[in-house]
Amino acid sequence: MSGTPDDPELEGIELDLFVEAMRRRHGYDFGQYAPASLLRRVRQLAKDFGDGAISALTHRLLHEPGLLPELLEGLSVPASDMFRDPSVFRALREQVLPLLASYPQITIWQAGCAHGEEVYSLAILLEEAGLYERSQIFATDLSAKALERAREGIYPLHTAQQWSRNYLAAGGNHSLADYYSARYGLLKLDRRLRRHVTFAQHSLVADAVFCEAQLVLCRNVLIYFCNPLQQRCLALFRDSLVRGGFLCLGLRERPDAAEAAADFAPVDASLRIYRRIDPAAGERRP
Repeated sequence: MSGTPDDPELEGIELDLFVEAMRRRHGYDFGQYAPASLLRRVRQLAKDFGDGAISALTHRLLHEPGLLPELLEGLSVPASDMFRDPSVFRALREQVLPLLASYPQITIWQAGCAHGEEVYSLAILLEEAGLYERSQIFATDLSAKALERAREGIYPLHTAQQWSRNYLAAGGNHSLADYYSARYGLLKLDRRLRRHVTFAQHSLVADAVFCEAQLVLCRNVLIYFCNPLQQRCLALFRDSLVRGGFLCLGLRERPDAAEAAADFAPVDASLRIYRRIDPAAGERRP
């Protein structure tokens, strides 16, 4: 009999076997993901791809390698919006970009970019600040399918109204419609917003530093990780940032997530924006 919510011990064993199969068969380690969140997603995948049994899903994982992209898509959390949490993007516009303007070349790493909504939001901020031509955005995600959708830059048109409100609340002084075309119930973002964006697959669990950057964004991803993996990610971001570089986390992250690391000082802790300091060089938190 397969494990069910009414049989938590057996279901826990099945989940452990699924995680082990994913690690040994495909090299993806979900062992440090928050257990409750991971269990919910694996349960849903078991319903979507089988008879609801995690053990049956594990069997397919082992014997059907072509299923992996779909599983990674389901295990990731690709939900987002353009200019999600407008106050954060307003702070980036007003407090961070003016300081990044001092660099001759600006590199930004968006880790866990999902379907790309926040990547294109960044591109618009840079465009309106006159910085996009000397900027490069690296947008990474675990899921190849999510990256494919992000590259397309095509979204349901019904999102446009809310996204337009977000854009204006984030300090936009044009119309969001200037950046997309609409047809057949879809909106397609202008190709010019993609000209300095590179999409690439990257695992925060297993892979090393992706690039050297002045700004790293990883919003509402760490909440799905256990504390040791959160600390690993913060170390990755620290090692990616130049001294004085900025880190932007999601509003759902613990407010002390980066402050607990000695290498970050808050710029605006309520908005989860931090700046890298170098304690070895005698820098101190403000």
